[in-house]
Order: sequence, then C-alpha cells, then structure tokens
Amino acid sequence: MRITLIQPAIGHRVGESYIRSWQMEPLPIATLAGLTPAQINLRFYDDRMEAIRYDEPTDAVAIPVETYTANRAYQIASEYRRRGVPVILGGFHPTLMPEEASRFAEAIVVGEAEAIWPEVIDDLRHKTLKRRYRGSRTDLSGISVDRRLFHGKNYLPIGLVETGRGCRFPCEFCAIQTFFHRSYRSRPASDVVRELASLKGQKKLFFFVDDNFAGDINAGKDLLPQIESLKLRWITQLSINAAHDEEFVRQLARSGCRGVLIGFESLNEANLRLMNKRFNTMKKGYVGALDNLRRCGIAVYGTFIFGYEHDNLNSFDEAVDFALEQDMYVAAFNHLTPFPGTPLYQRLEAEGRLRFKAWWLDGRYRYNELPFTPRNLSPESVTQGCIEARRRFYKWPSILKRSLRNRSDFFMFRNFFPINALHRNEISLRNGHPLGDETGSFPLLEVA
Repeated sequence: MRITLIQPAIGHRVGESYIRSWQMEPLPIATLAGLTPAQINLRFYDDRMEAIRYDEPTDAVAIPVETYTANRAYQIASEYRRRGVPVILGGFHPTLMPEEASRFAEAIVVGEAEAIWPEVIDDLRHKTLKRRYRGSRTDLSGISVDRRLFHGKNYLPIGLVETGRGCRFPCEFCAIQTFFHRSYRSRPASDVVRELASLKGQKKLFFFVDDNFAGDINAGKDLLPQIESLKLRWITQLSINAAHDEEFVRQLARSGCRGVLIGFESLNEANLRLMNKRFNTMKKGYVGALDNLRRCGIAVYGTFIFGYEHDNLNSFDEAVDFALEQDMYVAAFNHLTPFPGTPLYQRLEAEGRLRFKAWWLDGRYRYNELPFTPRNLSPESVTQGCIEARRRFYKWPSILKRSLRNRSDFFMFRNFFPINALHRNEISLRNGHPLGDETGSFPLLEVA
C-alpha cells in the first residue's frame, strides 16, 4: 500500500518563492512516518518548497492541517479527490473545526494521532475508512519519529524535537488550551535523550517545539541534567513565570539552552487581565525575569500582539521601546488572531466583531490583516502599526546596538546578524500573503 504525506503551505503568490523562515522540518510528518508500518510505501511532498505530483499513483493522502494552512490543505485535498484518491485530514484545525474539515476529506482525525493511526491504516487496507476518528490522549512514551522522508529537502538547519505537549495556562487567544484541555504531559526523559543523541551529529542547533517547555518545571528539572551531558545547543518556548526560578534558569543554561521564545503579548496590565495572562506580571515582572535570563547568557525572542481592548496608537512604540531597551535577540510584533475554538473567537463572534466568519477560508483575507474590529483602533491601523514596529526594530542601527548585549555565546552571536537580516528582509514579504493558491487553479471539491 502507498500513502502520500503532504505538508501544506500557507499559500502561494504568483511568481514568488515561499518565505524562507517558514521552511522548518514539519515534525508532525515525521511523527506520522514513525507510526506507519515499515511495509507501507510512504511518499512525502512539502508544498512550501516543491511541486506536488498529483498524478503519481497512491492509495491515500494524509495532510496535517493548521488554521493558517487550512485553505491550501483543502485545495490539495480537492485535487487528489478529483483523481479518486481518498484523503485523511488531521491536526489542530480539523480538531477545532471537524464539521468544516469533513467537507473536504473522506476521513478526519480529531485529537492526537498516536493512538488511532494504526486503526486508520488497517481500515485503509480493508477499504473500510470511517468518516471520523478520535485519537485518545497517550502518555507520550515510545513515540517513534522517522525523519528519513526529509532527506534532500532544503530545510533550515534546525533539529525539531518534542519534549512535552500542551500548556496549563488559560490564555484567551490560545488554541493550545482548547486542543489539550489545559493539560501538559512530558515525554519520558530517556526517550528525549535517546532521540537527541541520535541527531547530535546532524544538527548544530535544536528547537524544542513544546508549546511551553516550563509546562511542568519539576519534569524539566529532571530532564535538563540528562541533556547537559550531550553538550548540545538548543532553544525553546517558555512561559515567563519560569524565568523567575533562578535555579531553573541556571539549569537551562548549563544544559545548553541558548535562547527562549517568550510571549510578552502586551505591556498593558488591563490587556493581560483580559487575556487571562496575569502571571506575566508576577514577582519582579518582565524586567526581573529578563535579568535572570541575561545573567545566564540566554537570548530572548520576544513576541507582542496588538488589537486588544486597551491598545492605542502608542502601544506599538511602547513595545518596540521595551524590546530595544532589553536588547532582545529578535522580536515579533503581530496582530491578535482569533483562532476557531478559542474563548477569544467565541467572545468576538458573540460581540459581532468578526470581519470574516471564517477568515481562513475567505478569499478577501490576506496575511497580516486583522480579521476582527478592535475597540480603539481600526483594523488597518493595527496592520500598519505592526509593520512599522517591525521596520523600526529591524533597522540596522537597532540590530547593531542589540548585538552588543547578545555576545555571550559565540554560536548565537555568529548567527545574530544573519537571523536579524532574514527577519528584516521578510517584513514586506509577509504582508498580504494569500491563504491558499491565489491563481484560482485549485477549486475546492466538497464531499458529496
């Protein structure tokens, strides 16, 4: 039996190559490959960097789908289904929007795939594919990740590894809490160490893709000494509360952590209360947490979002001022996005403030546009404010100034200028990017 795995792009512009910083290894594909019996012939196409060979013989197609890639995924699914090939959709978006996803596939997988994928494979063999499969939550032990399908692909040179799933915090805008029901599970430390050891000679930098590496700080403290012995460099995503634990931060540094992505989101405490993110201001607040990280030589990728109720035209400059004052390694300034299934989406829908009912499918919507109407700003002013914030942060004088406090690790300093230049060059490339292929060559085909 032959199964084709597809990683969909967000979308394609005519005559333009895909944005480089969006081209990291798709870990869900490697996870599916690891779950698939060896006797099955797997093919893999990454829509972000290569043409899909729709006419190549295959018995089924499986596509992991996120909200930003949903429209393109449905286009790809439609092309295969026109050729009589059954399509299986899974991932975050089909879990959050199962009725919608079912319109464009013979089967969908709701929830996590580990417990249910063998049943899907068996049903494919016997041509008894069900319309919907629901994956139960597992303890994450024994996960097998198979990256052989990535050979020959020109991905960014970063190794993606999962050490845990989920997050316990109730942030209003975050789809993670909906998908994982505000829970966090750690992978067994021995499994993580074994996977890292097998990849050690292949990657110079690892990214632990956990939604929150500090989802269970005690589990993290058990894992970090074991990682330390591998002598790796790695980065991850971290809730800021963990940066107040000085011993934990020291452990991070000793184990090879060289950078953390932290969602600051807003400098306005009223916004943070509305987000259910008041933990951001605990203890000594942002500055105390950043001081702890800086003392240990850990760089910071700060993220900020705009469009919340208490934002105004000054909010953009305030965030950039703070990011510059703290000499963040890199920073992101993005508009607030209401993802389906989140409390934010439900609130904005109830208040009648959504500009597009399903913005991810609406042909009028473009990347960096605001899909809802803010209280105190126009949608256009939020979009423009984010663009100007990026331009200001990534000016060459800013990059040079920030480099002076990001020299504690030679590897990170050596890559500081190329990484900042990449972000600088992509500021305008992201603006107005379509969701789906903009040529109109891929009309959607719904299940009869």
